Amino acid sequence: MAGVGILVMAAVVALAAAAAVVSAVRGGGGLQRVLTLERAFPVEEKVELDAIKARDRARHARTLQSFAGGIVDFPVGGAADPYAYGLYYTKVRLGSPPQEFNVQIDTGSDILWVTCSSCEDCPRNSGLGISLNFFDGAASSTVSPIACSDNICASIVQIASAECFSESNRCGYSFQYGDGSGTVGFYVHDMLYFDTILGTSLVANSSAPVVFGCSTSLFGDLTKSDRAVDGIFGFGQQGLSVISQLASRGITPKVFSHCLRGEGGGGGILVLGEILDPRIVYTPLVPSQLHYNLYLQSIAVNGQLLPIDQAVFTTSGNQGTIVDSGTTLAYLVEGAYDPFVAAITAAVSPSVRPIVSKGNECYLLSTSVSEMFPAVAFNFAGGASMVLRPIDYLVHMGFLDGDAMWCMGFVKVSNQGTTILGDLVLKDKIFVYDLAHQRIGWADYDCSLSVNVSITSGKDEYVNAGQLSVSSTSSTTELFKITHIVILVWSLFL
Repeated sequence: MAGVGILVMAAVVALAAAAAVVSAVRGGGGLQRVLTLERAFPVEEKVELDAIKARDRARHARTLQSFAGGIVDFPVGGAADPYAYGLYYTKVRLGSPPQEFNVQIDTGSDILWVTCSSCEDCPRNSGLGISLNFFDGAASSTVSPIACSDNICASIVQIASAECFSESNRCGYSFQYGDGSGTVGFYVHDMLYFDTILGTSLVANSSAPVVFGCSTSLFGDLTKSDRAVDGIFGFGQQGLSVISQLASRGITPKVFSHCLRGEGGGGGILVLGEILDPRIVYTPLVPSQLHYNLYLQSIAVNGQLLPIDQAVFTTSGNQGTIVDSGTTLAYLVEGAYDPFVAAITAAVSPSVRPIVSKGNECYLLSTSVSEMFPAVAFNFAGGASMVLRPIDYLVHMGFLDGDAMWCMGFVKVSNQGTTILGDLVLKDKIFVYDLAHQRIGWADYDCSLSVNVSITSGKDEYVNAGQLSVSSTSSTTELFKITHIVILVWSLFL
């Protein structure tokens, strides 16, 4: 803190010297205007240090409106349980004044879109217990529709789904997701508001213009009310994703992290920044892929490698292994699924009774599932293993004849296809998507606890680390605060 005091004194001396120079040349004809400097606090008044700190914080927060340069946190709601939520969502604020929306967190797509006020087939209520809202462009003073002729529309065509709606001259889109649902709408340019955390007591209410979608029509499961949200927040790595838009301007680092809580009502942590933990293991991303595709090499049950042909894990075309927070369960290619289920069935005790229920591989047991089922390891390139507990690959389906029925949470993918690691697997783990270094890392973690997050300048340099504390008082909105002092402010302005 002494260094900060020296910097403050140096600034005062420099300003006094500048005032003297201005006064000296005032009558020389070369300078006709004089900048008058006044003290922020009168000389005769005693000013407490807390008052000076408060004034500095206010100034820095105002300055940081145009340069966030820190981590951004989002609240997280929802849970992995397919019979409760079956998804995780966060809140975004768009437009001026800000309009608030609950959007699903989806690492399997790139675009942020919300439903438009003109949408006629969009759900009007949600079984998730959240209110549904519709983006009203007419109510935003900063909205800017993107015309077909705009250069930005041409660039969107190169990196995402885009088409020209000639009747309205709007740059539009049509998306279809893996479950057959989809949306149609048009792109707009407007403000995204977010909280940027830069230190223990400095939270800047920041904003930045971004391109996002305004959906006028939905189809498939998106039209159903049971798990309806206001839209989808795509966290993919393509150029039109919000993480790419903000990182390209140095507003946030080119890395984001989440910790999705599986127990205790769900929720969790989502930050545009890097969660730090010494146990995190990293594996490289497959280059030039639309999704977060990893090199899955083998699967082990109780430490024994399964007899799986390596070819089923090959990444080519629509094959590979992807991490997708927009998927509730997990999907395993046929060549790996059958050996996987066979090994688990062979490993359980005789008191566990395997059955088939509605086409699903299930088990009946009267004791704790964690005591009766083996640990599973998915092994990736670089020596990174992801260890799965029984509740990471099984789903509780109720009771039958007094016994608990647990069924495989992994779904068989016919023939060659894509293995998908959804929320069932991702929950209760830190996940770091390091786009700058093209890798993904993870570690088992209790996501109701605090996490360490690296604060960077947006150019991949580590500046310092802060401590984010998560409130456990709410199951749908997690609150963050810095609890570790970080001396950062001066490095942003010098």
